[in-house]
Amino acid sequence: MDSKYEAVIGLEIHAELKTRTKMFCSSKNDPDEKHPNVNICPVCMGHPGTLPVANKEAIKKVIQVGLALNGEIPEYSQFDRKNYFYPDLPKGYQISQYQHPLVKGGSLSILDRIIRITRVHLEEDTGRLIHDLKTNSTLVDFNRAGVPLMELVTEPDFRTGEEVKEFGERLQQILRYVEASDADMEKGQMRVEVNISLREMFTESGIRNQELGTKVEIKNINSFKFAADAVEYETRRQAELLESGEGIVQETRGWNEKKQESFSQRVKEGAHDYRYFPEPDIPPLSTSREEVQHLQASLPELPGAKRNRFGQEYGLTADVAEILVRDKKFAAFFEASTSEALQHDRESPEKSKKDLIKTLASLMIGEFTRIMKELLLDISEVRVTPENFGELAVYLATDKISNLSAKEVLEEMIKTGEDPSDIIKKKELWQMSDEGDLENIVAHIVKENPAVVEEYKKGKTQVAQFLVGQVMKESRGKANPKIVLKILEETLKQ
Repeated sequence: MDSKYEAVIGLEIHAELKTRTKMFCSSKNDPDEKHPNVNICPVCMGHPGTLPVANKEAIKKVIQVGLALNGEIPEYSQFDRKNYFYPDLPKGYQISQYQHPLVKGGSLSILDRIIRITRVHLEEDTGRLIHDLKTNSTLVDFNRAGVPLMELVTEPDFRTGEEVKEFGERLQQILRYVEASDADMEKGQMRVEVNISLREMFTESGIRNQELGTKVEIKNINSFKFAADAVEYETRRQAELLESGEGIVQETRGWNEKKQESFSQRVKEGAHDYRYFPEPDIPPLSTSREEVQHLQASLPELPGAKRNRFGQEYGLTADVAEILVRDKKFAAFFEASTSEALQHDRESPEKSKKDLIKTLASLMIGEFTRIMKELLLDISEVRVTPENFGELAVYLATDKISNLSAKEVLEEMIKTGEDPSDIIKKKELWQMSDEGDLENIVAHIVKENPAVVEEYKKGKTQVAQFLVGQVMKESRGKANPKIVLKILEETLKQ
């Protein structure tokens, strides 16, 4: 993009809430239901004479998200009718919120920047259209219609696709930590809409330009990477139009991830087109200060606070802490395993304990994660207990087994749930650390390789690694390489 232009970007993010029933009725909220039109009732289908009743759990979850984002919880809020026609909207209108949302304001820090949040409000989701290309027909599944849907609107504080992606991932973490939503984008439980406009960075008089350009909205993006790609593409598209002297049309566009380009869908409606008015069938909501304080106290430790604590308490780098904290259950498994490992190794000095924690963290984000991905397992599905994982980390950190053996043992633990010491014993994987035994093997290898020994004595010290390898081969991989190298260097100095 020409550097004379600046992208001004705001987001609207929808997330389906994790509740037992829908927003205004008792129909089941089940995102995994495969059969169409089974989780429906007269209320969510908009039959005449039915009355909606607001889902208290959904309201609570939105307030908790607002508190996690440093938002203000007004004492007064209300539901509104948003009027528009669409085939998967049973009532012909949507119960939503407009002027009086559950949450006002808030912020989230990303990439050393603070993104301001305008509001977080609660509404009901639409149904789902299924287009059958073979019969050239469209089917409607109303299972999703009426599911509680949180919408978060930001200020236009983003400038790049990278910032959009980072914000989405941070928000997804918070939603999962608070247990407001599973936020699974592949299941459509979280969707991103990008509002983007371009402006010249400076006015003709050289003053920083504050005027906003014509806004284009890109709807229903189901991946943060796609959202970032859409921003970069749309920024280039609008810049090229402006450079050629053409105007930008205010419109709604879609995103084609295969072609990596946006496409026009319709001219964008304004808020007045929806004819908002207070929902007559639901009374206004009143949230007391006591209720807010209770919900604030019920919040778990949030990802940002946990990342900082992992760095301070466990001495982990920011990158390692970031990976461990990404998933709430993964972070809990790490803490439980660390506690068990330190119990096994409570007599060690402080430095050794820090090394043990780093070894355990490295094993978790390395081999443990790799094996889980290969077996398509979630952390809650593995058969390894924190006690056994902590025990394995102790054996590795104290050189009782080698890195190679640790990988082999871990694979067996994940498949069978066995205790690591039983697997090590069965497979004869205990590492040889007895210096007397190792001295005999080293002496034999030195005797068998006189030419290599001569090179070492002439200054080519790197050949020592060859001799270490020969010792490892002789011991069938059981020798402790650190002790082997120490003995070898002492022997070659003689």
